[in-house]
Amino acid sequence: MVRPAMPFRFVHTADLHLDSPLRSLALRNAELAGLVRSATRNALVRIVDLCIAESVDALLIAGDLYDGSQTSMNTALFLAGELRRLDEAGIRTFIIRGNHDSQSQVTRELTLPPSVHVFAGRSRAVHVKTLANGRTVHVHGVSFADPHAPESLLPQFHPPVAGGINIGMLHTSLSGSAAHDPYAPCSVAELQRHGFDYWALGHVHQRQVHCEKPFIVMPGMPQGRDINEAGTKGVTVVTIDDEGLVTLDERPTGTAAFERHEIDVSGIADWRDMLDAVTSELILLRKNMAADNLILRLTLTGATPLAWRLRRDADLLEAEIVNIAAGIGGCWIENTEMSCQATGNAEQNAADPVGELAALVENDVLPSFGFRAELSGVAKELLQQLPPELRQVLAGDEEALERLALEAALAGSADVLAHLHGRAGAGGTD
Repeated sequence: MVRPAMPFRFVHTADLHLDSPLRSLALRNAELAGLVRSATRNALVRIVDLCIAESVDALLIAGDLYDGSQTSMNTALFLAGELRRLDEAGIRTFIIRGNHDSQSQVTRELTLPPSVHVFAGRSRAVHVKTLANGRTVHVHGVSFADPHAPESLLPQFHPPVAGGINIGMLHTSLSGSAAHDPYAPCSVAELQRHGFDYWALGHVHQRQVHCEKPFIVMPGMPQGRDINEAGTKGVTVVTIDDEGLVTLDERPTGTAAFERHEIDVSGIADWRDMLDAVTSELILLRKNMAADNLILRLTLTGATPLAWRLRRDADLLEAEIVNIAAGIGGCWIENTEMSCQATGNAEQNAADPVGELAALVENDVLPSFGFRAELSGVAKELLQQLPPELRQVLAGDEEALERLALEAALAGSADVLAHLHGRAGAGGTD
């Protein structure tokens, strides 16, 4: 008699950052801000829906379920309700704490369903399932004890259970990531040597499969929170068969996807034609996006007679594009940026007084040592008036401050020149 296959199936996720506060001042639209504010909750609902629909055995959350120790009981009650849905469906939940939720009292104090296991600072093997061939499946995990973990947590793990299938849960930056500080550092080779069959990682918000023997997976976050967490987000559905063969299936879970996109308006001389080009591009982008909502940061590029007007009438342009997006549906504009150049050759621009002034500013004033020194001094004075934590965000070092100040000077001079050009009667078709 042939034994029926009884694989172990689970959903691997991390970095939900439930009820994370809005991180972008660009979300000025109240409806859009509300959408982004609720997106992390909606992602968890979708994850639970997926677990139930797929009849998986377990949900593994590899750290940063919350966004900090200040998590409200409102967030906790919402989480408890979703975990209860899994419990009622016979699905177990395994949680480790990461750097953002290490000090949260919610998972320590709130009574969670009996099917939920929150790992402590030292691992133990938890038996989850026995497969048809008698092999046992065990989940191991180590939580952060505090927000900082400068040393590897790998020594806290027990060896794999002999003869079983072993899954490890770890919140780690691995050997380092450009966008993340080092947390619980360890190498892929060290994880390989530990002998587990699958490593369910968390911390880095971009999905990456680091290794396939064994599988070492960073699932990315299930929902982006701002333009710096752009792209389609999701979770990993993992199937491990009786023989230990692992297969992965990535599933989207985000209700809103952030994207950066450039639209080339080269040669377009009429305002209406430019808006038509933007409309066509937005319709195509919306059509190709799986998420319910697309949140865009647009940049208009190219050489166009409209360049001066696009910068001069930036508020009008943004209102026009926001209106276009609203008409498409499920499409939102987070910000609109300009990177257009005026058409015409150097001789033509030199004959134009504003063009001549623009060339003088660009070639002589902005690059000059004296201007940059004065600009740096003003920027430092302004920076000192801000709270220390905001100073660090805006300009972590002197080089970053100089870069920020120069960008502001470039943008400011371009705005002034655009208004001068408009007063001179130029700037494209009105």
